[in-house]
Amino acid sequence: MVEEFSLGSVEVALSPRERFEEYLRSRGMRNTEQRRVLVDHIFSHHEHFDADQLIAQLPPKGSQGYVSRPTVYRTLAEFVDAGLLRKFELNGRSVYEHDYGYPQHDHLYCNQCHKLLEFQSEELIDLRNRVAMEQQFRVTGHRLIVYGTCRECIAARRRPKRRVDQI
Repeated sequence: MVEEFSLGSVEVALSPRERFEEYLRSRGMRNTEQRRVLVDHIFSHHEHFDADQLIAQLPPKGSQGYVSRPTVYRTLAEFVDAGLLRKFELNGRSVYEHDYGYPQHDHLYCNQCHKLLEFQSEELIDLRNRVAMEQQFRVTGHRLIVYGTCRECIAARRRPKRRVDQI
């Protein structure tokens, strides 16, 4: 799921690596080379990913920087606990995205090509806050994924079929 658009960042006091080191120290856990490889790799660019996509991007077994599959899964859970990543379910799989240093946003998901687009809407935040106030509800966050079809997939459907394509 390669991103075409970024919402920018939110200023934070610590780098993701420093924030994770702080999290590990607070729990008496060691900061291993594999954990450092993962935090550096994940935060070197912004994209949505699942564990299998991440594993495919990492060096193979026997190479410098190799991280085993169980370590990837365990460390992703630690990143979520540390507030570095957010995890959500999409088509029956766990998808991760940056949370630390990244603004609140929502998603449009194309059912055809599986593209995941990010957007921000002040009107949506206002509506959420107004409904919460009416219900005397304290908001801690929200997640919205709108499912549908992206403009490229709609355009592909509208293209006239050539006779040669129908053979």
